[in-house]
Amino acid sequence: MWEVMFWPIMACVLLPWLLVYLGLHVVKRGIIFIDIAMAQMASLGICVAVLFHVDLASWTTFAIALGFTLLGAAVFSVTGKRASQIPQEAVIGISYVVAAAAAVLLLSRAAEGDEQIKQMLVGNILLVTPLEVWKCFGLFVAVGALHFVLRRQFLLVSFDRDGAYQQGLRVRWWDFLFYAAFGLVVTSFVRIAGVLLVFSYLIVPAVCGINLAAKLGNRLLIGWLIALIGGVAGLFLSFWWDLPSGAAIVCTFGALLILISLVALARARLHLLL
Repeated sequence: MWEVMFWPIMACVLLPWLLVYLGLHVVKRGIIFIDIAMAQMASLGICVAVLFHVDLASWTTFAIALGFTLLGAAVFSVTGKRASQIPQEAVIGISYVVAAAAAVLLLSRAAEGDEQIKQMLVGNILLVTPLEVWKCFGLFVAVGALHFVLRRQFLLVSFDRDGAYQQGLRVRWWDFLFYAAFGLVVTSFVRIAGVLLVFSYLIVPAVCGINLAAKLGNRLLIGWLIALIGGVAGLFLSFWWDLPSGAAIVCTFGALLILISLVALARARLHLLL
């Protein structure tokens, strides 16, 4: 069992830390579904590679997927205005639906289309290889280093947008840089885990951290813990009960979120009584 589970467990240990951090940015920006939209755009690029019989593990496939993701980054950075009659969530939702429909159309022309649609949605992290884990981890370290170096600007744009405008930051350009780096992360991880798992790793641990803590550092620690528990527990459940790994991890995250929400509600009521 351990031979089969070792690298999937390593993926769940080494990779989610950056996803949780980016998820806190996404939740604070109020654009919750941007991650699933960009993950779907990356999947659309992979579908193009499938249609033209390109090796899915090749750099060509990664470049195609990244190209579609960067297109989304450009669209979302342009539409993220301070005041607009059209909410950015509407643009994000439309982008997701169109990318998903286009992916289905492309895969309908591929012999293995049905299986690829399933793989695109839920992935199969149980089949991850050591090379995939280390390539993804190396990319995450590079993006993490970028965020560390430019943390003041990124945090200001995400957590105090009006303050960023007042300080003269070119917010749209910082948005594009954030979304471009975000797209690199999503494109890399979606090939391993699928669209639904990318969304869960980005949002659920971040929401759990926000429910239980006020400071960014504490939210990160809680989010990392939830990501670790949810990922590893979901993997073992999928292995023991012969379930799809991505779907099992997503449902485990859902159960953890319900539990954390109940704990946060009970704590809030206790504070009111005291």
